Amino acid sequence: MDKILRIDVGAEGGPKVTVTELGAYAGMGGRAMTSMVVGSEVPPDCHPLGPENKLVIAPGLMSGSAASTSGRISVGCKSPLTGGIKESNAGGQAGQVMARLGYAAIIIEGEPKTDNLYKVFINKDTVEITPAGEFKMTTNYDLAEKMKALHGDKVAMISIGPAGEMKLCAASIAVTDREFRPSRHAGRGGVGAVMGAKGIKVIILDDAGCGMRKPRDPERFKAANKSFVEGLRKHAVTGEGLPAYGTNVLTNVINEAGAYPTYNFQKGQYADAAKISGEAQAELEQKRGGNPTHGCHVGCAIRCSGIFVDKDGNYITKQPEYETVWAHGGNCGICDLDAIAKLDFMDDNIGLDTIEMGVTIGVAMEAGLLKFGDAEGAERLIEEVGKGTPLGRILGNGAAFTAKAFGIERAPVVKNQAMPAYDPRAIKGIGVTYATTPMGADHTAGYAIATNILKVGGDVDPLSNEGQIELSRNLQIATAALDATGYCLFIAFAILDQQETFNAMVDTINGMYNLNMTGDDVVALGKKILSMEREFNRKAGFTKEDDRLPRFMKREPVGPHNVTFDITDEALDTVFNW
Repeated sequence: MDKILRIDVGAEGGPKVTVTELGAYAGMGGRAMTSMVVGSEVPPDCHPLGPENKLVIAPGLMSGSAASTSGRISVGCKSPLTGGIKESNAGGQAGQVMARLGYAAIIIEGEPKTDNLYKVFINKDTVEITPAGEFKMTTNYDLAEKMKALHGDKVAMISIGPAGEMKLCAASIAVTDREFRPSRHAGRGGVGAVMGAKGIKVIILDDAGCGMRKPRDPERFKAANKSFVEGLRKHAVTGEGLPAYGTNVLTNVINEAGAYPTYNFQKGQYADAAKISGEAQAELEQKRGGNPTHGCHVGCAIRCSGIFVDKDGNYITKQPEYETVWAHGGNCGICDLDAIAKLDFMDDNIGLDTIEMGVTIGVAMEAGLLKFGDAEGAERLIEEVGKGTPLGRILGNGAAFTAKAFGIERAPVVKNQAMPAYDPRAIKGIGVTYATTPMGADHTAGYAIATNILKVGGDVDPLSNEGQIELSRNLQIATAALDATGYCLFIAFAILDQQETFNAMVDTINGMYNLNMTGDDVVALGKKILSMEREFNRKAGFTKEDDRLPRFMKREPVGPHNVTFDITDEALDTVFNW
């Protein structure tokens, strides 16, 4: 990956392509690349949908190689949802394919002079940009079928659905999986709206004729990668729980802990959680001929993505993730796995973040638009978003916007981004992460659940204030660095618990690039990324007052533990004191 592809969509005569060397961005990948480009080239006070914003797509440093479980791709920009810097992360095939094509980043910049849509086709020989007006408002799955007819199913596709074209703040960017289904999404922060504002409907990546990226020290790389895979397979979470039940293995665990937000964060347990648990979901999939064990990209050792089918064995959607099952399920009082799967498919097809939309529907339910538990009503609301009706546009701009429109105080958001599936009052470490990450409420930014609940990497009592600041700080640093590599975040379970697996991961990077990185170097990279992101947000107008949870969480206790979020503002302000 020794070059950057720039697409100026505002050039005279239509979008123009320039290929440049890495320059100052050498050594950057994934989130490190996206945040450095955005921090260096995007005015922090610009409008997210204006010409000064840029959409940066970057594979991780290890993507496209034989390194196991390393196919993640990062999408960065100034977020139309939060107003700050954003990195949204996705699985699927695009990261691997883009890296093998040699591109460390695709940077889409400028503002289209017309309302035309474009398709970008990239292979080892050329970059072609052609009008794509015939695909206007085409949903992601229909678009995939049309692209398959043109290019076959051995390519990778990055696309937006109608939500991105409408520039809605909950719009995602879809990435195709191994079977060319647009089921993996860079969901958070409205990145799809920025791609829509740039007039890019779809990017096709074709790596035919490109070989696997070769390590500079093959023997070191091979030995380290073998040890790394062995570590993943012997850990209980990455080797057993996730392959067997997917991420939804957490439903019963978090519900039992009293931290499963229900009825728009009014309660911490859901009486019907077992009906939508990972165990119930896997049993149903297997009974019908689906499969809970599936890799979203080639080379994944964990394989947690799964396939959900209907009663006749027909594909409905990828196995809904824990966050999606919670957002459209428990949070809304819906305990029907088929209904949740349909909502998941609708979100993916329209191009919407499932977390943002599930939380938004929960807010709408509290506002009285429909009753909690009304699955058909939830489907109707998603249909409104897809059609772009006035109500649909309110909902499609997220939970904070919807709460404001309907006069609801209980908007579970930070920096306008909806909270994921863990109540921060009952798991205080994740509350620190929600409050302070530059990304807005985001569990992946510093996954304190690992240590607070699963006791991975230590044991910090989720109900105590002790140790939560340090826990979140350390996890945010480690995650920022991990997001630069292309490795899946789920490897964290194994590398936090098994020193030899962490060492093997670092050594695969060393073997790939002929380096001598240590754990200290990983920490330094994470701090560098977070510092860049916080500086962008500071210049965009963010202050320490933005690093806070909603006041209702300090005031309203959540059962069954009857706790509030009582970590002080002064303590939150010390998270980035290193």
